[in-house]
Amino acid sequence: MPDSTKIQLLPISVCIIAGNEASRIRRALDSVAGWTSEIIVVLNDDVNDGTDKIAEEFGAKIFHEPWKGHIAQKNSSAQKASSKWILGLDADESISPALKKEIQELFARPERLQGFAAFSFPRCTFYGGRWIRHGDWYPDRQIRLWQRGQAQWGGIDPHDKLLVRGRIGKLKSDLHHLSNDSVNTRIQKIISYTDEFVRQHSQGAAGPVISGLIIRPGWRFLRAYLLRLGFLDGWQGLFIAWLNAFSTASKYAKMRERESRPQQ
Repeated sequence: MPDSTKIQLLPISVCIIAGNEASRIRRALDSVAGWTSEIIVVLNDDVNDGTDKIAEEFGAKIFHEPWKGHIAQKNSSAQKASSKWILGLDADESISPALKKEIQELFARPERLQGFAAFSFPRCTFYGGRWIRHGDWYPDRQIRLWQRGQAQWGGIDPHDKLLVRGRIGKLKSDLHHLSNDSVNTRIQKIISYTDEFVRQHSQGAAGPVISGLIIRPGWRFLRAYLLRLGFLDGWQGLFIAWLNAFSTASKYAKMRERESRPQQ
């Protein structure tokens, strides 16, 4: 871990939530250690793979809590921050050297912070042996740096979204996202995500079959692969485009399935 005594720490609290992430969290912690003021890690109370021990190596403040869902868990971690600014990070993400430098330069000139409640930056995912720089996965701009008290996590689990009260500035450098997901894991995630979608829309109607199962999925594929140049990302770009189309079709097929079940 870097020697933080020789570096002026920025008034930033890094907030991370995690389950059993011993295989991935070290990279995330290493990317923020030594230049931010505080690292807060909220762990699921069933973590047993040594994730907490790794966080301790970086001087993190560790909290064990029952899993409450992505949104509630992230809000819980942010509420524990003591710095003026908060940087939200997932266990499979890391601050790239370029983004670190850009944030340091931003805070070196306080006048550039004035008038902004938060800042966003692009997220670049490493998948299937390459960085994905086109299609629906890039620039995938994320709002992850915000003034304490000026934002909170909202959205619909598991798709959290930071709700900001005030202006949002834009940084140029990438947040790195290292996806270790296999093809099988990606497909399995569609099952859980689409099940949650149907649960959250329990009172909604599926809509016309041709729209939900043909037009919407077809548009998702064409947008990702052609309009957003996903074809430049090789087989990975093609697979991602098909995956997004399949996910869209699955959501509406499951809603149709629910509607077709006999009433109890």
